[in-house]
Amino acid sequence: MKLRFFLTAFILVALGAGCEERARPSVLRSERIPNDAVKQTASSDALPPILHSAEWEKPVALLPPVNTAGAEDSAFITPDGATLYFFFTPDVRVLPEGQVLDDVTGIYEAHLIDGAWSEPTRVWLQDSGKLSLDGCEFVLGDKMWFCSVRAGNAREIDIWTAEFRNGRWQKWQSAGANVNTDVGAGELHITADGQEMYFHADKIGGKGGTDIWVSQKDGEEWGAPKNVSVVNSPETDGWPFISEDGNELWFTRTYLGTPAIYRSLKTADGWSQPELIVSQFAGEPTLDRDGNLYFTHHYFRDGIMLEADIYVAKRRAKP
Repeated sequence: MKLRFFLTAFILVALGAGCEERARPSVLRSERIPNDAVKQTASSDALPPILHSAEWEKPVALLPPVNTAGAEDSAFITPDGATLYFFFTPDVRVLPEGQVLDDVTGIYEAHLIDGAWSEPTRVWLQDSGKLSLDGCEFVLGDKMWFCSVRAGNAREIDIWTAEFRNGRWQKWQSAGANVNTDVGAGELHITADGQEMYFHADKIGGKGGTDIWVSQKDGEEWGAPKNVSVVNSPETDGWPFISEDGNELWFTRTYLGTPAIYRSLKTADGWSQPELIVSQFAGEPTLDRDGNLYFTHHYFRDGIMLEADIYVAKRRAKP
């Protein structure tokens, strides 16, 4: 989920906006998708994603029940490829202050069972009766990092964490001043060894727009961020993902006016010059350990966003 989705929701959530507390609802995603929503398909897509590498098969949208006529966004696949997390909102025309009250916008998870994805279920990361707008989730082991707009934030959008205990996500709390204020992390990915945090942010010393930065673990805190200059450009660069082996840095950059997915490889001299992998409204890459590429594709027509789906490009077997 793009950070901009949150911005106008901050005052509503952080100040309460006079909303009465409500019990946690039990509502299906389908109940909030508007009646006039039309499910987009490859045949109706005016601007489909374009693959620029022979290493992957042609990208295809995940089948229902994951994708709907609403917007599935900001996917994260676990390394074993068995659990998919994503952000969902039923109607892209609704502003964040409406999303936070619709009972279904938020983070979901689905499980791969016998080759098919299960019905996604909501991941609740707020106490019953309290409001928050959560997204851009990343999972490392039994810990989830996510973006949230809620009361008590230091910024409009802060990073929070949750722990997986007894079969559910719980014990959510702010990631703290070191991450949110000192480092100023935006959407992030932490390496499998837990020692490096890659994130995007608009900081002094960047090349333009948002850049990708990296912070090293220093004891229990994160050190001063450094600009990953070789992968950054005057365009918007962000939404980083590091492969489990630490040898690939994936991210989103604007290409010919729309989001596109790039990859940089680790060499003896550092990160390589990025290569374009998928273009045309493709972004927020995430991969399993087999190299299958999952990403978000937004459907646009005549400059209007219609919906969004999670796509996958299967890694071809090496000859």
